[in-house]
Amino acid sequence: MRLTGSEIVIECLKEQGVDTVFGYPGGTILNIYDALYKEKKIRHILTSHEQGAAHAADGYARATGKVGVCMATSGPGATNLVTGIATAYMDSVPMVAITANVVLPLLGKDTFQEVDIAGVTMPITKHGYIVKDISILADTIRKAFQIARSGRPGPVLVDITKDVTAAMYEYEPEAPKTLPSSKKYTEADLEAALALIEKAERPYIYLGGGAILSGACKEVREFAARIDAPVCDTLMGKGAFDGRDEMYTGMIGMHGTKTSNLGVSQCDLLIALGARFSDRVVGNTEKFAAGAKVLHIDIDAAEINKNIKTDTSVVGDLKEVLSLLNERIDRMSHPDWHAHILELKEKFPLKYDKTELSCPYIIEEIDRITEGKAIITTDVGQHQMWAAQYYQYTEPRSFLSSGGLGTMGYGLGACIGAKTGRPEKICINIAGDGCFRMNMNELATASRYQIPIIQVVINNHVLGMVRQWQTLFYGRRYSQTVLEDKVDFCKVSEGLGCQAIRVTKKEEVAPAIEQAIAANGPVVIECMIPKDDKVFPMVSPGAAISEVFDGDDLAAGNA
Repeated sequence: MRLTGSEIVIECLKEQGVDTVFGYPGGTILNIYDALYKEKKIRHILTSHEQGAAHAADGYARATGKVGVCMATSGPGATNLVTGIATAYMDSVPMVAITANVVLPLLGKDTFQEVDIAGVTMPITKHGYIVKDISILADTIRKAFQIARSGRPGPVLVDITKDVTAAMYEYEPEAPKTLPSSKKYTEADLEAALALIEKAERPYIYLGGGAILSGACKEVREFAARIDAPVCDTLMGKGAFDGRDEMYTGMIGMHGTKTSNLGVSQCDLLIALGARFSDRVVGNTEKFAAGAKVLHIDIDAAEINKNIKTDTSVVGDLKEVLSLLNERIDRMSHPDWHAHILELKEKFPLKYDKTELSCPYIIEEIDRITEGKAIITTDVGQHQMWAAQYYQYTEPRSFLSSGGLGTMGYGLGACIGAKTGRPEKICINIAGDGCFRMNMNELATASRYQIPIIQVVINNHVLGMVRQWQTLFYGRRYSQTVLEDKVDFCKVSEGLGCQAIRVTKKEEVAPAIEQAIAANGPVVIECMIPKDDKVFPMVSPGAAISEVFDGDDLAAGNA
């Protein structure tokens, strides 16, 4: 059948199973929006800003495992997607961003609202296309989805000139193609991995986001039980292993638990599963797990030996590789190592001042009331670390946060996307007051569609994490981190169409959460906490993770 380019775009989205698109219209993309107007099978969420659309598509993808889709017009519309695209790229999130550009004869002539968005986003996408010929439009969109989903996932940009969206061409529907195999390992690789595992007396499993992306949570849990190893995780790996399991030791790295950081430093085999040894995890690379052999299993060969030298590696899909290893591993037992890890957990629990309202207390109450079953999104900073530490994640795709890029303003859009994709789940975004200022306009999106999300604002009137660093490393010189002004977040939230609750005491936390869960629309809970609360444990920049310290160590002069 003959269709316009815009109609072909919509038909290709339907082919790929797309049910929701997040975006913002403008001049060059009007033809696509006109075609979308006539389409009833795809829901469009009009965000308040294109960055919110990109974050919403990202959150939708992380929560559902599907490819998230966002759209924007040319020029500033397209460039407003850039931070969201970069966020998705750093955390390996499958996303397709569709933009429209000026007509082909005007490309490269500094036309109104013209930007080479494919060039701009080249370093932060898996692939980018600019479609100047309608004959390749359908195949380009299909390729974009396949690339976004295959191997190590990531964002793909498709930029389409406006004349292509208006032109006519013959369209033939196609079913989505099966993803190509990502297998790059050999039988010898598997045998080498098994040999390391069988010789280990103190194995430790370090989980990254690849465990979630590959859908390997069942295999991970079986693997940990078979080799009798403790498990730590990164921000991206939250929920891949049961956070309430006896052998789960919490997060590793700069704000990891003492048990995880000390345990990894004492193990004789570190098994990295779908993780990339980021700087926030390893600290001083020369001292990281210095006495251990390293086995690295990852789908991306580029990550092997990039940051930490490995002894053995297996390059392939984690679910597939672990399934093979689990079939060949006899159940092992390391009672002394097991007992030592439990002793560390008992000796070094997470702790905070329970005498006044604090973010850890709020997170624990959210965990208790939701029974660990909510989807938690966060922005970036102290509240992000507390959310990672004090909520016990038991399911994959239940913690959505910007790990690699560290994007302030990510969480609210991501929460909208998550709730849109998983309407049956309670979805709660936790943000600091500094982050909330960046994208609180997206509350208007939530209220427009009556999306029942909960926005918790942890308000300490400062840029908390930056202030913590200024306190510890910059002689208490609080340069531009104090936010004492006249902004009333509750009034702003109400003005944007949301219910608002202010919490100033511990006893007000639970009723506020319960009220927000019961509401049939978006609710903002502003929680007032002290400005000098700090996230502990902590590893100083450049230090070994074994040098982890907490508030007690500081008070005793041991850090």
